[in-house]
Amino acid sequence: MDKSRIFRFAASVIAVGVLLAGCSQAPSVQPSSDGQTAAPAAPSGSPAAAAQAPKKTDSGQDPSKLPVGSLYKNPANNRKEIILADVRHTAVLIGDSQSQPEGSWPRAALGSIGYKVYTVGRGGTGFVAATSDTGNYIDALQRGDWVLPYGAPPLVVVQGGGNDAARKVSDEQITSNANRLIAALRKRYPLAKIAMIGTLAKGSNAGGGRRTEVDALLGNIAAKAGATFFSVGDWITKYQVAGDLVDGVHLNAAGHAKLGGVLGADMAAAGLRLPPDRAS
Repeated sequence: MDKSRIFRFAASVIAVGVLLAGCSQAPSVQPSSDGQTAAPAAPSGSPAAAAQAPKKTDSGQDPSKLPVGSLYKNPANNRKEIILADVRHTAVLIGDSQSQPEGSWPRAALGSIGYKVYTVGRGGTGFVAATSDTGNYIDALQRGDWVLPYGAPPLVVVQGGGNDAARKVSDEQITSNANRLIAALRKRYPLAKIAMIGTLAKGSNAGGGRRTEVDALLGNIAAKAGATFFSVGDWITKYQVAGDLVDGVHLNAAGHAKLGGVLGADMAAAGLRLPPDRAS
């Protein structure tokens, strides 16, 4: 091979290498299974976790001095907790894919009665139901699949049951795990009000089936635990949102808006509206 051919060959190899290097990218942020975008290293939740991956866990500093989104290892319970900008006015929402979309009916309801909303949980999970990467509500909480806020939020709301119904989980399993979850939340946030939202379904005479049964079961669990309960086991029929379902279970934007308004009014009537700050 003469020198000119050698030079042209070497130049082409260098050019290909530069092109390939230019096409490489940092790992992309992928949408989660429920359609939301999640930062790979961030814990589940909003709004702080949606903005950035949390910094390394810190247990030595004053938590009031840590940046929003930081993880703090709380010595009181030995668990990682996330620093929010305004936890005093934030409702914590634990839920499945009904709660996950940004404009979901549970989120919209809480926003309408004055709260900022921090959401944890995953689509496909429930009181017993789990996915390959996230445990059910109580297991996910205990092993840190998602993290709760540091401080004292005024309200904690648990929504779900649809995935448990779909997997035909027994009443006994749901009851056991729901009671464990409520006990854990009360221990973590002794001053917070606890509320539960049941399982969205058609009416019992309109094909509600196991979803309606689970809604009623959760109502009994909440009553025994002294938690405020919102039964939604016939709302698809009662509020005529069957036409707003995209797959028989999940709502489109119009359906979320309709039921968010209904739930917000019910929450206000139940005394859950965020109270105004006391004058200093």
